[in-house]
Amino acid sequence: MGVIELLGNQRQESAGERARDATPHATAREFAFHRLVDEHLDRSYRLAAVVLHSPSDAQDAVHDAFVTAWRKYGSLRDPARFEAWFDRIVVNTCRDRMRHAGRLQVQDISAGPEIPCGDSTATIPDDLTIRSALGRLKPDDRIVLALRYYRDMKVDDIAAAMGIRPRAASSRLHRAIERLRQALDEENAEAAR
Repeated sequence: MGVIELLGNQRQESAGERARDATPHATAREFAFHRLVDEHLDRSYRLAAVVLHSPSDAQDAVHDAFVTAWRKYGSLRDPARFEAWFDRIVVNTCRDRMRHAGRLQVQDISAGPEIPCGDSTATIPDDLTIRSALGRLKPDDRIVLALRYYRDMKVDDIAAAMGIRPRAASSRLHRAIERLRQALDEENAEAAR
């Protein structure tokens, strides 16, 4: 999914092509930025979707991260570190959205009532149970779990993406796993009633 598809347009082209076509005087800096974003946009969108549990919120978060990254692009010293730098911006944007979402309780009723599926006595939780349990976690817990198990990042990379030390990332990951287990136990207990 490219930038155009993400924003809902029919024709797909790279941001670099748009930058070249839109203005004949597009700078090399703009072209480089758009090329880097195009390379990392899909992964960033998927990360945001896992963390936020909403495709539209993920699109908004990645768009906001894109704008922030463009504004701060001059502070990026090494373009080879773009992915880690952009991941950090995406993670912080998702964290901010989850914090604000906690203040605003919006309920999507378009999908209708959720129908539990799967065997509530099974030892392996089903997708709905996991999603519900993840929804009970704090934003930082969801982020660290998504980075570890969705993005398959090592602790050092998680630390870089979250702007914390590796030891703190390891501790957060351990605590998030424990909280997820507790939330899954609560989900299973509720389903058994």
